[in-house]
Amino acid sequence: MRGDSGVRLTAVLCVREFRGLWLAELLSVGGDQLARVAVAVLVYRETESATWTTLSYAMTFLPNLLGSVFLASLADRFKKRELIVATDLCRGVLAAAMAIPGLPLPVLGVLIALLSFAGGPFKAAQLSLMYQVLGRQYVQGLSVRSISTQLAQLIGFAAGGAVLTLVSPYAVLGFNAVTFVIAAALVRLTVHSRPGTNHRRSTSGVVQLIWRDPRLRGLIALAWMVGLFVVPEGLAAPYAGELAAGLAAVGFLMAADPAGSIIGAWLSARMTERARERMLVPFAILAGVPLILCVLQPGVLISVLLWGISGVASTAYLIETQAAFVKRVPEYCRGTAVGLGSAGVQASQGVAIALGGVVADALSPSAAVALAGLSGAGIAVLVGMSWLRARQG
Repeated sequence: MRGDSGVRLTAVLCVREFRGLWLAELLSVGGDQLARVAVAVLVYRETESATWTTLSYAMTFLPNLLGSVFLASLADRFKKRELIVATDLCRGVLAAAMAIPGLPLPVLGVLIALLSFAGGPFKAAQLSLMYQVLGRQYVQGLSVRSISTQLAQLIGFAAGGAVLTLVSPYAVLGFNAVTFVIAAALVRLTVHSRPGTNHRRSTSGVVQLIWRDPRLRGLIALAWMVGLFVVPEGLAAPYAGELAAGLAAVGFLMAADPAGSIIGAWLSARMTERARERMLVPFAILAGVPLILCVLQPGVLISVLLWGISGVASTAYLIETQAAFVKRVPEYCRGTAVGLGSAGVQASQGVAIALGGVVADALSPSAAVALAGLSGAGIAVLVGMSWLRARQG
């Protein structure tokens, strides 16, 4: 089967500019995952505190939200390629500073936050530039990107522990700095420079634009609710405990959603544009339905299957939601809008997982997973019907 206009999934890899953007991000993601493991080891070694270790891990994500909100508009004011190269070099310098042995933990924390903060404008510029590079093949590009980054994250986490038995955490952090520099060079050498729109519309103005358009409003709401479908991954350990399963079960449960996401991204790329549009809302609803069944505590094997099906559906609908959103947004503010959308997706995951933990403590992990699925499916029905009416109108 082929995707839009007979284009195969791997055809986007023949586009030199996309290949440069893709390889650069893949390299950075792999280095980031190794660095997260190294930071966790360093912090725990110094503090012997699970709280501080968890906080240091969260700091690799949370400031990115602020960077998206406050700096995403840079992607519309300046040339996107130059902004990507500048942010990668900036992150390389910050990562190199983190690799200095004996660095005080407060200083390390500030560097981690700044590194994450710089990721906001980078993501806005990268995703909007990718649309300029690929055009109608944008969905295939998103699918290839989703598959490869999920694999890079899984491999990075799996390899992190093994690598740290051979080299010091500081060496791993130094390697991460090198990946940013190489990524910047790849983008500089393979991607053409395009003039920026020099648009200076405020972030609040872009928010108003999205809110006033019912189709954009519906798409961004569907994208942001994806956090509900990530709740099981955050509750894998207590869920396995409720099922009286061992530590190995935690790993299988945590791997279920990423594995399903890879299949979902592949499936999305193989579908035609019309089929993806028709299946957007059904996939969004389907992402929640399997999780509802977890209230029955069906056992580890069936739970892994249910979580995997949810991962397939959530990724398939999210890719089409992102593509439709980018196409609908005017070019002059596309970078800002994409940055806000990306920030919301990340924020929704953090908030949903946190609320899932509260519900799990109050009721049970299986009930929290089931409620997340029920909430997601219900919201998908309401928002999806509203979006369909707006699109038909």
